[in-house]
Amino acid sequence: MNRSFSRRRFLAASGGALAVPWVVGAASPAQAASAAQDSTRASAAGPPGTTPPSERIGLGVIGVGIQNRSHLGRLVKRNDVRVLAVCDVDTVRREAAKKLVDEAYGNSDCAAYVEDGDVLARKDIDAVVIATPDHWHAIQVIAACRAKKDIYCEKPLSLSIAEAKRMIDIVREHDRVFQTGSQQRTEFGAIFARACELVRNGRIGKVLNVSVGVGDPSTFCTLPEEPLEPGLEWNRWLGPAAARPYNSVLSPRGVHGHYPKWREYREYSGGYTTDMGAHHFDIVQWALKADESGPVLVTPPLGWKADPNPKPGTARGAALRYANGTVVTHGGPSGATFIGTDGMIHVDRGRIASVSEEILKTPLGENDEKLPRPGDHFTDWIDCIRLRRRPVCDVEVGARSVTCCHLINLAYWYGRPLRWDPQTWTFSGDPEAELWKDVPRREGYSLA
Repeated sequence: MNRSFSRRRFLAASGGALAVPWVVGAASPAQAASAAQDSTRASAAGPPGTTPPSERIGLGVIGVGIQNRSHLGRLVKRNDVRVLAVCDVDTVRREAAKKLVDEAYGNSDCAAYVEDGDVLARKDIDAVVIATPDHWHAIQVIAACRAKKDIYCEKPLSLSIAEAKRMIDIVREHDRVFQTGSQQRTEFGAIFARACELVRNGRIGKVLNVSVGVGDPSTFCTLPEEPLEPGLEWNRWLGPAAARPYNSVLSPRGVHGHYPKWREYREYSGGYTTDMGAHHFDIVQWALKADESGPVLVTPPLGWKADPNPKPGTARGAALRYANGTVVTHGGPSGATFIGTDGMIHVDRGRIASVSEEILKTPLGENDEKLPRPGDHFTDWIDCIRLRRRPVCDVEVGARSVTCCHLINLAYWYGRPLRWDPQTWTFSGDPEAELWKDVPRREGYSLA
């Protein structure tokens, strides 16, 4: 049966209150006192820093390409979880993932499935880690919620705006703990949180403009047919997408060390606008305190004509406008660059800079707003599963950040301004644009 992780069981298993990393939401004095009492019972759970088998969270890993192989390598080293099953449509990837888990645990107990439904049907699996192509995310998240599993799902969270909203609704309906794989809020270093704190606390004054340097929108797939070797369930790889012949660009066979280029095609992804955009637009949303809202208008570049298949490098300059007047433009150097009335901050992986330099040199004050720094994305998620709290990249965070990317793509593809209501999730008074919120899906893959 699925385990019910009470606060007391968590604290005992973790070695007491001091073992609990920062999670969203601070403990009350009463909770702290209770935690101190519980810590005296920790010796019954085993040595400090360990979790007894009965307390470990059972995990299923769905999709074992390059991203989830990396995740697997980390998860099997954790004492507080147990990987019980892996799933992939490619036989070689699936068997390699099972071997990785079995060798780490010194047994052959890890199950290997083609169908994600077989993972979700297991009562001993409490949570799933999903890293399939983007066009599968919403369908698998919906199924996981209905199976009462907690969820870690890679970014970009969805293929469409409608999918993003549906994921919020289904996660809330079933009270699931959901972490979006947007690690820039955690383990890619504290510089992103630092940049957002400085912006939030007015160190660059009123934010006027932000540029987000990420790649191109996706285009429709025209890849030619290639022979399909045995061992890949190609129709299952396609899933909700339209039927088409196999091409190795979309699903390279076996274990490989690169990110496949299915993300360049509209049937499966929003391109690099959503791929890295889900990271960097997410940082913009965080800095602008927009985790529960978003822009109100998106505009294509001046003179841009509608283009369903933009050529690489040409689609730059689409802009989001927020209700407070801040404009966020797609283009510029990699990362996010914030320009305010009193200065500028640029942040990307591995670097942060400001103009003037004093902005970064001056520490935050005692009364300044500070952001959480969980440090490790999986630890944050697992702690929140036990405490039934929302992680730092809750489903709504991921859904609203990827929606910014979808809006940018729609401006390029359809070539006109679109007014967006982030509270109702509608293009107000624009029935044509309402049709653009979702994508076609094959029969049997409804969002209902």
